Amino acid sequence: MYICPMHPEVRQEKPGLCSECGMNLVLEKDHKEHGEQKEHNKHAGHSTNMFLQKFWVSLLLSIPVVLYSDLPQELLGWKAPVFPGSGYIPFVLGSIVFFYGGWIFLASAWRELKAKLPGMMTLIALAITTAYLYSVFVVIKGEGNTLFWELTTLIMVMLLGHWMEMRAVQGAQGALKELSKLLPDTAELIKDGKTETISLSELREGNIVMVRPGSRVPADGVVIEGRSQLNESMATGESSPVKKELGSEVIGGTVNGDGSLKVQITKVGEHTFLAGVMRLVQEAQASKSKLQILSDKAAYWLTIIAIGSGSLTFLVWIFLQAEFDFALERLVAVLVIACPHALGLAIPLVASISTTKAAQNGFLVRQRLALEGARNIDVVLFDKTGTLTKGEFGVSSIWPTAAKSKEEVLQLASSVDAYSEHPVSKAIVRKAQESNLHLFEVQDFERLSGKGVKGTIQGQEISVGGAAILENLSFSLPLEIQKEAERGSTIIYVLREKELLGVLTLSDVIREESREGIAALRALGVQVVMITGDAEPVASWVAKELGIKEYFARVLPKNKVQKVKELQERGLRVAMVGDGINDAPALTQADLGIAIGAGTNVAIESAGIILIRNDPRDIAKIFRLSQLTYKKMVQNLFWATGYNVIALPLAAGVFAFQGILLQPAVAAIFMSLSTVIVAVNALLLRRAKL
Repeated sequence: MYICPMHPEVRQEKPGLCSECGMNLVLEKDHKEHGEQKEHNKHAGHSTNMFLQKFWVSLLLSIPVVLYSDLPQELLGWKAPVFPGSGYIPFVLGSIVFFYGGWIFLASAWRELKAKLPGMMTLIALAITTAYLYSVFVVIKGEGNTLFWELTTLIMVMLLGHWMEMRAVQGAQGALKELSKLLPDTAELIKDGKTETISLSELREGNIVMVRPGSRVPADGVVIEGRSQLNESMATGESSPVKKELGSEVIGGTVNGDGSLKVQITKVGEHTFLAGVMRLVQEAQASKSKLQILSDKAAYWLTIIAIGSGSLTFLVWIFLQAEFDFALERLVAVLVIACPHALGLAIPLVASISTTKAAQNGFLVRQRLALEGARNIDVVLFDKTGTLTKGEFGVSSIWPTAAKSKEEVLQLASSVDAYSEHPVSKAIVRKAQESNLHLFEVQDFERLSGKGVKGTIQGQEISVGGAAILENLSFSLPLEIQKEAERGSTIIYVLREKELLGVLTLSDVIREESREGIAALRALGVQVVMITGDAEPVASWVAKELGIKEYFARVLPKNKVQKVKELQERGLRVAMVGDGINDAPALTQADLGIAIGAGTNVAIESAGIILIRNDPRDIAKIFRLSQLTYKKMVQNLFWATGYNVIALPLAAGVFAFQGILLQPAVAAIFMSLSTVIVAVNALLLRRAKL
């Protein structure tokens, strides 16, 4: 049997997703073995609809209980019609409300006590049980004032408050459900040249599927035929459609554009990118931040204080010779008002929403402590290759000599290089394609070992390669190209017969996003430092281009961790940004490890935060979300505890001699109102723009 860790009432025979929160179901035995229930969940076994249904029933039954109490006569001078047995209406209906509506709190309190973690459910159960047993005693005795109207309205308000809380929590976890909906129910399998529709569960690695225009990719795979653009916004946060062609990786759940694609499936089920994202979101929601640990401790001690202060209140009023039912009413009011209900919701709800918001903005939070600590980071240490730069060759400049123009040099060079698989050749061809240049037909193509390539275009021999291709040809490099060579650029020469047509320089391409990303970090007051294994001239050039004042060059992967320590020894809190593979030790040493360019590999263990796409601009989003999350948590802690300063004395009856009293039902309203404020304040985080 498969069960939801968060909602144990959701169970089914086959694996799948929880209908309540969208989380993956786990085997029931695994759920028990791994001890998921060791940390008590106050809503275990509850559903949102259960609270709502019990609220409406309790509300309907509470109306006649209130009408047949002393309250209408005291406030309005009106009394309900009397008939034989009418005096027992509050007792009968109050008992139904207590056992039907209040049973949720009694059962949950029992679980809290069994787990030795008394909390809000224990307080609520104590309050309603005390009120009910005393009222039953009064009915049997035949004299005194019952607390049935306080009891029924208290239970009614508590049910409404818990329903609102569960609705808010479900809304925060809704992204998991939305992610699960991204996958289609079926896939169009290509077999023996024919297509057949199969269910997603039948799909296997190695299968070839057809992805038609407008449909969703059924699982992770590689394009083997066709060309199109995919909408990956829900998976990676990339707002613009991403071009896909032969050899491109595709993510299950992403939406195809106008073209048709044939995709070979490489990952299915739990191994897919989407499953990895959901798993990381679940892990993050299960982990705790420092503020949440603090709020949990505060909730525990508030429970102890509530029981102690409630008992003291009761004893003081008895000592002051107040009526027994009045003293008991004060006890119930104190127990209710001190419920750490809002406190238990204040931090987890914000953390859950921030985790979801992170996934929607292109980065995944593996540890909440990592996100919480991001707001205190002083310096970001970027690995250069593949992070600030693309990690691939790109044509940086073209210098024509005998050629008529830069376009002619590029056109001839790319026409010959089109037949080569060398990274430099591919970069030159890519530049020609970006410039929309027509490639000439080439004859007698030949690779020149250690030199370059050559071919015949319109009866003339064109050679493309490094300095070795010049042979005895004497040529003085222009000053601009000499400077590029000094900073580590690759110099390529283009010859027609024995005549030098022009020179191309290639270097690692700086990402345009890097400039914006670094500017955004500076605006937040965060320093930027670069680290690279490249030579000093290359590092110096990249740093100058990006406006980075400090950098480390010629650093071997194994020595990167030492540079992180150097910065930390200067009293700086360091965030390390790397690829998560050879940067793993440095990512672990840093105060905050950020793996960038994870792509479809979301199982990086060395980083606290994982960026789905290679976009340095997303780094600033992490810091903004960290600041917003912390701000919301502090605000919620204030709202969850601040009202007790005023409400607790009122509930205890400190101002009773001035005629100011807080009835149990009103106390429940105050307590529920603080919960609603906390929930609404947390939900406002959804609207924040990063």
